[in-house]
Amino acid sequence: MLQGTPILVLKEGTEREQGKSATGNNIAAARAVADAVRSTLGPRGMDKMLVDSMGDVTITNDGVTILKEVDIEHPAAKMLVEVAKTQDQQCGDGTTTAVVLAGELLKRAEALLDQDVHPTVIVRGFQLAVQKAQDLLEKEIGTTVKPDDETILIDCAATAMGSKGILGARDDLAKIAVNAVRRISEQRGGKTIADVSQIQIQKRHGGTISDTELISGILLDKERGHPRMPGEIAPAKIALLNSALEIKKTEIEGKINIKNPSQIQSFLDEEDKTFHRMVDAVKAAGANVVICQKGIDDVVLHYLAKEGIYAVKQVKESDMQKLARATGAKIVTGFKDLGASDLGSAAKVEERKVGDDKMTFVTGCSNPRSVSILVRGGTEHVTQEVERSLNDALKVVASVIEDGVVCPGGGATEVDLAVKLRHWAPSVGGREQLAAEAFAQALEVVPWALSENGGYDSINTLIELRGAHDGPNANKNVGVNLADGKAADMWKLRVVEPLRVKKQALSSAAEVASMVLRIDDIIASKKPAAGAKGPEPHEH
Repeated sequence: MLQGTPILVLKEGTEREQGKSATGNNIAAARAVADAVRSTLGPRGMDKMLVDSMGDVTITNDGVTILKEVDIEHPAAKMLVEVAKTQDQQCGDGTTTAVVLAGELLKRAEALLDQDVHPTVIVRGFQLAVQKAQDLLEKEIGTTVKPDDETILIDCAATAMGSKGILGARDDLAKIAVNAVRRISEQRGGKTIADVSQIQIQKRHGGTISDTELISGILLDKERGHPRMPGEIAPAKIALLNSALEIKKTEIEGKINIKNPSQIQSFLDEEDKTFHRMVDAVKAAGANVVICQKGIDDVVLHYLAKEGIYAVKQVKESDMQKLARATGAKIVTGFKDLGASDLGSAAKVEERKVGDDKMTFVTGCSNPRSVSILVRGGTEHVTQEVERSLNDALKVVASVIEDGVVCPGGGATEVDLAVKLRHWAPSVGGREQLAAEAFAQALEVVPWALSENGGYDSINTLIELRGAHDGPNANKNVGVNLADGKAADMWKLRVVEPLRVKKQALSSAAEVASMVLRIDDIIASKKPAAGAKGPEPHEH
């Protein structure tokens, strides 16, 4: 107000919330998201059924999939979805943990706000606690393992898939994941790099989950170009072309004037000669399999079939690159440039029927830098969940191969951090100490949720775990055994997780909690009503 006249800074219809009510609303929204996924945590977690506007159904308990599929409106709640996405990109696993942890940090922060602790003090306390926790993870809790220790890698993969609904085939899938990542990992500049995007996953429903197989080569979702082509070629010499085996249309408009019928024939003969030249070039290079990124003319396919050459057309660029890594072939732009040195090799290229579809299998590559996994399952929903589980497992195995550090699962790491941070908190001093203690308390939500989802008494479990991690006989590896709800050594139960998953979950949860706490003013513009038109044009 200025001398009794109201001054409007914001547009009419803009909603504004300030101070504690804004913070309170944001915390409530973020906690609602965390509570929604908390029941999916751990091997005894429940699944969610998500139905979109088109009626498509997704059944999963993968945290990031749930949050991506749900249409979230509240801006603070969307920030928690970002946490899950980041966790998924960086580590593959631990998406639910990161979100639940962020929700719990906000719950503890709310109690401090009610005691009039300023948000920036809480944020500072959280930052100090995260730094200390990361330090403890690296120096005291993490265990260095050899990246070629197959048993540990299989345990990590099995732990990552433990919460998914594939219990019967978990061990088989874990072995497949480990073998796939080890095939594609390579040394670069003294470091081991495992690029999971070099593993191709194809899913086909039909059969059972245990029919899922690792193929030391590439699967193409395509059948051979002509029925008269051989169904199987062994051994295969493979040419990869990324230009079309067709006669190009000219960019400019051109006309041909024909004066007598014989010229029509010579025009058609010329076209035929061009097709012959294409096939001859392929044959001269010594190729008996042609895989083309673009189209192949029907006449060319006919000539290739006559020569006994297997051809596939319209192959995706990503598949072409994987084929090049698997077979050692070079991708050539034009058939004229094709030479014997550009060809790749495979023991066998064949067309097989999988489910209802025909697919081309390029198998038996000698030293493939790219491999495929064919996922099978009774229904489409099953194959989708197996694919999600495999993606988690592949990324987890890759991070262990790259980092070589693991820590115990089953809530053991979180309880150990909580106990150690509680001892450390008084050294922080000031009001930040309260936030550091709140951070330690929030970490215990992981074992709490694990035992709650297993149907056990969370309080009893937590008391037992605290006792095992504190005192003279403390054991940092004790977590929740979900077979009986009691505390047990996670190394003996072979429940291990990569250090990267834990570090990322802690830092992203703390960052998003700090971000939500710092907001004290929400200004939301009014959305235009449905069917509302813009301003009418003025008439002159």
